[in-house]
Amino acid sequence: MKSIVTGGAGFIGSHLVDKLLDIGHEVIVLDNFSTGRKENLSHVDAQIKLVECDLSIKGEWIKEFDQVDWVFHLASLADIVPSIQNPESYFQSNVDATFYVLEATRHANVKRFVYSASSSCYGIPDKYPTLEESDIRPQYPYALAKRMGEELVEHWAQLYNLPAISLRFFNVYGTRSRTSGTYGAVFGVFLAQKLAGKPYTVVGDGNQTRDFTYVTDIVSALISAAESDKVNKIYNVGSDTTVSVNRIVELLGGDKVNIPKRPGEPDCTYADISKIKEELGWYPTISIEDGVGKILENIDYWKEATVWSPDSISEATEDWFKYLDK
Repeated sequence: MKSIVTGGAGFIGSHLVDKLLDIGHEVIVLDNFSTGRKENLSHVDAQIKLVECDLSIKGEWIKEFDQVDWVFHLASLADIVPSIQNPESYFQSNVDATFYVLEATRHANVKRFVYSASSSCYGIPDKYPTLEESDIRPQYPYALAKRMGEELVEHWAQLYNLPAISLRFFNVYGTRSRTSGTYGAVFGVFLAQKLAGKPYTVVGDGNQTRDFTYVTDIVSALISAAESDKVNKIYNVGSDTTVSVNRIVELLGGDKVNIPKRPGEPDCTYADISKIKEELGWYPTISIEDGVGKILENIDYWKEATVWSPDSISEATEDWFKYLDK
């Protein structure tokens, strides 16, 4: 079996590469290293083919799809504020690239295509846990672009009978999550602050909850999707629970400081995963306590990450408040 992982040098992608190698696959990684790191694959460098390329431009990388069995399209840009400031790059990376990857997949007669969609498409849901059939309400260009990519996948499955499936990920965390770039996901921010001996910057009162899903559970869902015979389906992938940010602070240990609540963010994210349980037989296995423990065992990974303060966060999120506070 041969698999392609787009974004395979990234957070989720590198863990997926590990799993595919474990089950005996030949693996090709396509990545432009805009957010991925070669270091994430250094331990398997001799076992994979790594192609540096820009998927938003039709190029020589398309030849890599020849005789490929599975394609996992994980490559994307995934930040909120930069997507507000520079929407063009997000549509190039998350929509244009998805189109070209779908076309390469279709013409190569690939057996399975799995798309990494985002729960951000739900915006601020009316109901928790949130079903796949819930209203789609993207709040910013990143969420919109990921949803548009998902619609492309649906259309290619419907029109061209592409054997495709989409997974909507909820609040993925774990080892190898990104350490550079813009202000982002809570774990990366908190871990750098912990290493620097700084207080955790908790948004609002910290009682907001998130469906924190450990990266290896995400990988097992990706494999389950590829192994299934389901076509043109969308599944939520979550932890089957929701955990407060204050609980994360307790697990990490240390002081905190509260910063202003942000507009356009839900007070809760919580996936209804009954559909993926029933149809794919997939279940999450990593508790938040075990997941945080795994991260703390590898905390040195974040030693070069940006250490955010209330003032630097205020500056970095200025456009967030400017455009979403309505």
